[in-house]
Amino acid sequence: MESDRRALLCAKYCLDRKALDLKILHIAELSSLTDYLVLASGTSDRQVQAIAESVRLSFKEEYDLAPLAVEGMNEGRWVLLDYGDVMVHVFQQDVRTFYDLDGLWTEASELVIPEEID
Repeated sequence: MESDRRALLCAKYCLDRKALDLKILHIAELSSLTDYLVLASGTSDRQVQAIAESVRLSFKEEYDLAPLAVEGMNEGRWVLLDYGDVMVHVFQQDVRTFYDLDGLWTEASELVIPEEID
């Protein structure tokens, strides 16, 4: 699966749990870390956990794909799912504002998220 397709599916799975302020940043030209960052927010620790779990379980069930690493799931303030070419960051809004990954990657292009993602 191409990395842009994987990023869009991550977005879809985040939106399935009503994620807010969703962005997909293409950082491949700026960093060797990953190709895409998917940034999403939730309003509570439970919603952050539910969004991250939606991504993890959907990839597991539909593609038999597990993340390379998961960080922060127990606390639910900032959860990171690392799929190698795509990293998903799900934040509570105050944590997202504090760490400002959006601001850190202002030079990155943003992948447009279509209305319907298949």
